Amino acid sequence: MTYAQAMTRDNELGGGVAMLAVAAMIAALFAGSTALTPLYVIYKQAFGFSQITLTLVYAVYVVGNLAALMFFGRLSDVVGRRPAALAAMAVAVVSAAFFLLAENVAWLDIARILSGLGIGVGAGTGTAWLAELIEGEDKSRAAIIATGTNFLGLGGGALLSGLLAEYAPWPLRLVFAVYLALLLLVTLMIWRTRETVPQTKRLAEIPMRPRLSVPAGIRALFVAPAVTGFGAMALVGFYAALAPSILAQQLHISNHAEAGGLFFELSIVAAATILVTARLSSRFTMLAALVLMIPTVALIVAAQVFASAATMVIGTALCGVAAAFGYRGGLQVVNHIAPADRRAEVVSAFFVCCFCGNALPVIGIGVLSSWTSATAASLAFAGMITIFSLVALAFGARYAR
Repeated sequence: MTYAQAMTRDNELGGGVAMLAVAAMIAALFAGSTALTPLYVIYKQAFGFSQITLTLVYAVYVVGNLAALMFFGRLSDVVGRRPAALAAMAVAVVSAAFFLLAENVAWLDIARILSGLGIGVGAGTGTAWLAELIEGEDKSRAAIIATGTNFLGLGGGALLSGLLAEYAPWPLRLVFAVYLALLLLVTLMIWRTRETVPQTKRLAEIPMRPRLSVPAGIRALFVAPAVTGFGAMALVGFYAALAPSILAQQLHISNHAEAGGLFFELSIVAAATILVTARLSSRFTMLAALVLMIPTVALIVAAQVFASAATMVIGTALCGVAAAFGYRGGLQVVNHIAPADRRAEVVSAFFVCCFCGNALPVIGIGVLSSWTSATAASLAFAGMITIFSLVALAFGARYAR
């Protein structure tokens, strides 16, 4: 080791500070995905687009997610955690710049795709990085930290955006200027964080073909967390994309801060649930998530039918618990069963299921609401989630103890 390499290693962040930096990266990336949540109503008026277009703007980021996970799911396993994380942060910066300068729907679509690309690379990288920064065989803390900071980022992005949109000038600009500053700060932290991949290769040595798979030996174990993650994130996607419109149209609440606050409630409940229930087994949390999804969607529909804000608040809290159980339990299982040399790839496969659940049902709701009504579309969504939960429970019940 040269003197320069030794000095660089001495200046690297390690231990708890390194885990804090990686957790901050995960939170910052996901915050960008919900900064639009309270702004959709404003964009809809400013750019004059329909409810279907709104849901497509929300869901198009799955294109970036899938591109990242299909082509770069194992990127950090090869080039190292730090270079992959820095690349994810760079893409997030460009995405935020597009949001800041957006003039029409096309700008929003490009920004959302880039946001999905950054999250797709950064989420798998950060989760694998946390697992390696934690000493010992027990990697459950990595899933708890990753999922907890994920939800804190989601909630923080929505709340900050709502507050700025309601009480500060330039509602469609200021939030992204603040977000850009946050991204640059986190990028500096990541740049100094200790690398954990001992043998790295150059980017040119990575075969640029779609590769995202689950090793044959763990595929049966992978089914349960995958289907649970899909359902949990479908509920989160419903709130992130459509809750502000429901508040404005069915509940007659037009305050942007309250729209951001509703999603913040979901995220805080989810993060607290992850922390408080850390000792519960993965199998229990997965099955509990599937059970809780059914009353959650029932409360969402009831809130719209009866125009009840109180019912919506209760349903949001229950959604937070269900999402926390489903996401944390699934990711915890994946971290345990994934081979060390393919951890980021397997984690990325799990995220594909989550991202598809987060985006695809929202598109269906947008189409249905244009043909019928928002309440009827929500009722159809509730029916889908109920059937999905019952079917997935059959798979989850077979998960090996």
